Amino acid sequence: MTEKSISVGSAEELVLLLGTKDQHLRQIRGMIPVKILTRGDVQVFVQGDESAVIQAIAVLEEMKAAIARQHGPLDSEQVAQIVHRITGNGATASPNAPPIDIRAGRKIRPRTQGQGDYVKAIRTHDLVICVGPAGTGKTYLAVATAVEALRDQSIRKIVLVRPAVEAGESLGFLPGDMQAKINPYLRPLQDALREMIDPEQVRRYMEDDVIEVAPLAYMRGRTLNNAFIIMDEAQNTTVGQMKMFLTRLGEGSKMVVSGDTSQVDLPHHARSGLVDALHRLQGIEGVASVRLSGSDIVRHRLVQEIVSAYEEGPNG
Repeated sequence: MTEKSISVGSAEELVLLLGTKDQHLRQIRGMIPVKILTRGDVQVFVQGDESAVIQAIAVLEEMKAAIARQHGPLDSEQVAQIVHRITGNGATASPNAPPIDIRAGRKIRPRTQGQGDYVKAIRTHDLVICVGPAGTGKTYLAVATAVEALRDQSIRKIVLVRPAVEAGESLGFLPGDMQAKINPYLRPLQDALREMIDPEQVRRYMEDDVIEVAPLAYMRGRTLNNAFIIMDEAQNTTVGQMKMFLTRLGEGSKMVVSGDTSQVDLPHHARSGLVDALHRLQGIEGVASVRLSGSDIVRHRLVQEIVSAYEEGPNG
């Protein structure tokens, strides 16, 4: 067990370093296996294996410097970028990776080369198909780019879509009306939105139909013009459902289809619409395919190792 410490100038600086309600502290502990303790208002102690302690101290020192440079608090995105830069957990984004401007004073930056390529593909193609494991930012970056497009008024509407529960939309066993049945499956998309737009503004946008969050079945028979359309969990569509969804693309619109082909919940006899589209649409101008990998995972430090363990198969 190794212990190291750093000093801060005041209680106010300690709050800036550890975050409101210690949110930065919890974020660091989730990504580096250390204990972080405070003693008094001006001392932070880090305990754990030597290499992890050295990394955590380096993160805290860099955070202190960043707070001093910008004369204010850091957000969780900045903290995560510092941790990934120090630990090397995930590839370093290319210097020209395009930031996503979601609102005044808030930019989201792709953290890996793969994520940077993904954002560039979205900006330069009308249809992007992205596959990759959990935690690679497939949905988050697509939603952020849609919010930026709405802010720039290059689109008029954001449409977020998921297959509800499974490809067959079998919701009958769930309690409540249709809205109550589908809400749990659309929540990840709504959560991403609320991280980027004030919740009250999200509510107004939904009331005005500027933002629509809907299950895949609601897309039938529609043509979506001047819209940014995102389908999440696309591995759980059938070939027919994918064709239906892709043909909703109207004039002045962009479409992003994302999913994880290792987590298909369809019956064994059914071919995934996402897998089919990856092969079927190759070579069509205006369509881009992006594959993210374990090196693009930017969640909790264990997610990358968990994905690798499942890709390698059981040991016994």
